[in-house]
Amino acid sequence: MTRSKPYKRKKRGAGRFVQLSEKLQKTETWALLKPGPRALYVEIRRRFNGYNNGRIVLSHREAASALNVHRNTVGPWFNTLIEQGFIRLTSRSYLGPDGVGRAALIALTEEACDGKPATRDFERWKAKQKPRTKNRTARHKNCASEDNTAVSSAYGVTKTVT
Repeated sequence: MTRSKPYKRKKRGAGRFVQLSEKLQKTETWALLKPGPRALYVEIRRRFNGYNNGRIVLSHREAASALNVHRNTVGPWFNTLIEQGFIRLTSRSYLGPDGVGRAALIALTEEACDGKPATRDFERWKAKQKPRTKNRTARHKNCASEDNTAVSSAYGVTKTVT
């Protein structure tokens, strides 16, 4: 008869945890992601149990309650995660036949879904470049600056200011 060791008798498992892969965290997309959408992604990932990808349910109200923010705040965060390719919707939210709203079904692109391999869309996402601003001309075309002695008139004739 084997006895368990005294220090292991009352130990329980460490419980569930959320694992974010190193490959995900090294991407440029993850580095550019703001804290709000990151926290939302962790909350969505928390609801993934290994078998329910494509059927993860998280409404805006539940997400807001879990993240302790207003429910209107998480809407843009969901849009950011979808736009940058971290999640995709397998079914949009709708009003059910009994009049009760149904939340959207979410799939993580990092994991395989419905027998199909992971798409990892966030690896292909590129940040949009901000357009360069053009050099602006003076507001008043007829006003001479201190450096310029020539001013163009509205008729294309150059006047010399002395």
